[in-house]
Amino acid sequence: MLVTILLLIFTVIVLPIVSFYFGTPLNTLQYDVLMNTVWIVVGVIAYTFIVGELTNNNSQVDKLWSIVPIVYVWNMTIDGGMAPRMVLMAILVTIWGVRLTYNFARRGAYIWRFWAGEEDYRWEVLRKRPGFNNRFVWMLFDLFFICAYQNTLIFLFTLPILSVLGDDVNQALTIADYLLAAVFVGLVALEYIADQQQYDFQTEKYRRKNNGLPLEHYEKGFIDTGLWGKMRHPNYFAEQSIWVIFYLYSVIATGEWINWSIAGCVLLIILFKGSSDFSESISAEKYPEYKDYQKRVPRFLPFTKG
Repeated sequence: MLVTILLLIFTVIVLPIVSFYFGTPLNTLQYDVLMNTVWIVVGVIAYTFIVGELTNNNSQVDKLWSIVPIVYVWNMTIDGGMAPRMVLMAILVTIWGVRLTYNFARRGAYIWRFWAGEEDYRWEVLRKRPGFNNRFVWMLFDLFFICAYQNTLIFLFTLPILSVLGDDVNQALTIADYLLAAVFVGLVALEYIADQQQYDFQTEKYRRKNNGLPLEHYEKGFIDTGLWGKMRHPNYFAEQSIWVIFYLYSVIATGEWINWSIAGCVLLIILFKGSSDFSESISAEKYPEYKDYQKRVPRFLPFTKG
């Protein structure tokens, strides 16, 4: 796990620098908008670290994961002169963010004491592992990975909206823009269905447990029906695909398949690979039937292995 974390931190530094030199460099307006938004990102990193350390709840980034991208894209869109393609992309991110915020909120993530609420169960597990159970080491992990890395990643995967800002701010939308928008919304719907199936399963499982009712097929502890019978992580598949589609807007705008805004979606894919590895190691220890589920059902893509 430590090797994976160090690799992620290394890539979040190197990949953006390398990708910056691909394709057409930023124009003056893009650079100015970028710098204006960077200050917001720095503030968010400081906030999540300070609040997380003071409250011992290290899910402050999780609480903002679906909110700050909306702030970033609309800030860049307004600074960019409300270019039509940027407005469309900002609307799509808003749809994504509202849906994801709703799903997070109903699990108890937001209460009137905004710093409290549900913490990601993986942080509690990781805090008890050798190396991470040292308070100073955990503080460094919180600063550099949970807060700095993840907040930087969130910012990076929104940057394709800036790459579409060319010299012609009022460039008209094309059929390709609307097709990508349709796929984007379709993936948000897929993610909603997957999360709803997971929510329904867990709600019913705990209802039966709390009322002393027979668990029946809920006894295995994890969902393996619906979309979860096709992929072990249909919500992760949708999430990664959403930001790849978002990146494709930069391809339309620049005509370059690889440009400086690619770092975000690539790093997100790497993060989800590591995150799913960690989640599945916990599930395999907790649920006896999970290893068989891993053998039967592919991780992200139907009809594949792994």
